[in-house]
Amino acid sequence: MAQSDAVSVAGRPNSIDELDMERGACVLAPKYSATLVRARALDGPGETVKTLARGVEIVTAAGVFVSGLVLDNFRRTEDVVSRSEQLRVLLAELGPSFVKAGQVLANRPDIVRADYMEQLTKLQDDVPPFPNSKAFDIMEQELGRPISEVYSEISSEPIAAASLGQVYRGRLRATGEEVAIKVQRPGIEPIIYRDLVLFRALAAFVNQVSMRRLGCNAQLIVDEFGEKLLEELDYVQEGRNLAEFYNNFDGDPVVKIPKFYPQASGARMLTMEWIDGVRCTDPAGIRAAGVDVDNFIRVGVMSGLRQLLEFGLFHGDPHPGNIFALKDGRIAYVDFGNVAQLSQKNKEVLIDAVVHAVNEDYDAMAGDFIRLGFLSPGTDVRPIVPALESIWQDARTASLSNFNFRTVTAAFNELVYQYPIRIPERFSLVIRSLLTQEGICMTLKPEFRFLEVAYPYVAKRLLTDRDARLRERLIQVLFKQGKFQWTRLENLVELAQEGAGELDLTDTVSDGAQLLVTDETLRTQLILALTEDDRLHVDEVARLLRVLQGGVKVDRLAQTATTDGPAFLRKMALSWSESVLRPRT
Repeated sequence: MAQSDAVSVAGRPNSIDELDMERGACVLAPKYSATLVRARALDGPGETVKTLARGVEIVTAAGVFVSGLVLDNFRRTEDVVSRSEQLRVLLAELGPSFVKAGQVLANRPDIVRADYMEQLTKLQDDVPPFPNSKAFDIMEQELGRPISEVYSEISSEPIAAASLGQVYRGRLRATGEEVAIKVQRPGIEPIIYRDLVLFRALAAFVNQVSMRRLGCNAQLIVDEFGEKLLEELDYVQEGRNLAEFYNNFDGDPVVKIPKFYPQASGARMLTMEWIDGVRCTDPAGIRAAGVDVDNFIRVGVMSGLRQLLEFGLFHGDPHPGNIFALKDGRIAYVDFGNVAQLSQKNKEVLIDAVVHAVNEDYDAMAGDFIRLGFLSPGTDVRPIVPALESIWQDARTASLSNFNFRTVTAAFNELVYQYPIRIPERFSLVIRSLLTQEGICMTLKPEFRFLEVAYPYVAKRLLTDRDARLRERLIQVLFKQGKFQWTRLENLVELAQEGAGELDLTDTVSDGAQLLVTDETLRTQLILALTEDDRLHVDEVARLLRVLQGGVKVDRLAQTATTDGPAFLRKMALSWSESVLRPRT
């Protein structure tokens, strides 16, 4: 964890621990601490000299870039395209820490200008492979025995190489199963530690500016980044991530997660099931495999939303090299080093935020920003409400088919510069993940609109999920200031039908009926809603019944009533006795 040497400011988190507690995020297996990183990078005279030399290299490269900016400013002729491209090339040349930092900054409008962000999105993680002999030595060291005893076959060259490791294709001797073998690049960890120490030293230097302009501790930003970067180096943790994803989607008919082989894995290597699929950005290849592109897109978006809002464990780097289409129509994910987890609280707030957006409840949306950690507690949100309304006004005037997530993000980026909004690292990953997925979908189908699938998914979950917390949120959505919102319920049902085709609301109606009988307050509110403004709301009820037509299975409802009848009667009797015997005040 980040230590207490961070600058302390009242009301703001100063360490990873405090930040995670404030925003309700769950950290999978924290490995990062500023003290540990400093100790590793300055471990003896030799490492200290290497760290200082690395600092000189970085300062020299940065000095050349900054001098160009100063010259542009002096001439009053800044060439944004040229300078942003120069920055991208510079980061790539400085190595993996800087490539990863650039990829993170590409989704941090609270830190980087929009014109530079565009170039940073082009940063690639592709590098030449390291020697095979070193890779095979690492495998044998981790396995504790010769490679031939574990694998009957292994490719002579890596299938893919990146800054942190490379992948081989092999076959397990014991079972004959085909596998992917990921091996960590040798000597990468000390380089990462040196860079993180230098990043943190720079952050301390610019901390006062960061506090004034961003409203947060610059060292904390580095700590968040360092935490995620070291997680990617932790292959033991990646194995746990993979196993948890596998369990989450076990038996799922449309999502494939590769099997993890812990007996053939270690701290610097990981073995998983080989995925034989078509790259997700190859529409011709997907069609040639007999897969329906439209259905594949929908499956991909739904699986991403389930990761985020249902499981709370989501893939932080769903780029085209990590997602494949299988011949049976399923979507497959690989590479689980960059994974983040959201708490139950944050999952619920995200669902709230989507619902508030659909219902144009901008005051509540501003409150969601505080609950998610984008704004400090106690921030006056009144000036932000009109800005949020402006961002979403296109959603009010245009159909879902003409409104996408990138549009919202671009508008939100402008909002970040005008107000004291800070994007927590995990939500930067959320934004990056959603934008990447939308970009993949638009490559396959240019007219695709992300929200066209996202809204119906959230609406369906609210209406059909039997989780008590979601049922409570549904009631909160349907009642505003004590008044029943007929239009909101119609909108939810229609949106859910868009995404589901045939929507089964039998369980929802059954649960609602039981709740009405046992909850006196809710029953009173509904009666008031039916007779509001001194009239019976017959037209609203008729409209709602038309929308619900076919969504309720009467035979199943009757069967449920028969099966659950005794328990239901007990609940009703208990509710009645409590209301009758309740002491009068």
